[in-house]
Amino acid sequence: MSLAEEVALLKSIPLFAKIEPSKLKLLAFTSERLAFDPDQELFRQGDPGDAAYLVIDGEVSISIDAPAAPTGRIEVAKLGRGAIVGEIAILCDVPRTATVIARGKTVTLRISKELFFRLITEFPQIAVEVMRELAHRLEKTNLQLREARTGKPH
Repeated sequence: MSLAEEVALLKSIPLFAKIEPSKLKLLAFTSERLAFDPDQELFRQGDPGDAAYLVIDGEVSISIDAPAAPTGRIEVAKLGRGAIVGEIAILCDVPRTATVIARGKTVTLRISKELFFRLITEFPQIAVEVMRELAHRLEKTNLQLREARTGKPH
């Protein structure tokens, strides 16, 4: 994927939609592009949070440790192209809250903690979009907890 294609992809993601192309070019250029094989970990729950990952192509599985589960983990989400993962650990300055694994061949843009904060400071709209995404995930988690507790979907 060329730099121009990466900029076009970033522009198509709500998180970055309102950022001018020159800044997106800088983001694409200063971020590290990483390819993951199927079942390869992007990061593991408990690891230090040093970057966020933007899924450029492919799909990732997000799971949390659950010793009582047969595999020792419970998958809580699957995310694809345009999704950002790993931002909670860098925003809250806590260890990784989940394990993220490539479901197939997956390509990501690794955005360092420093660059992520610089973007949020320079472009408040990114902060708003991150808050929206986190609120959406929280609502989904709350719904899953209610369903698990009551045994029926709401």
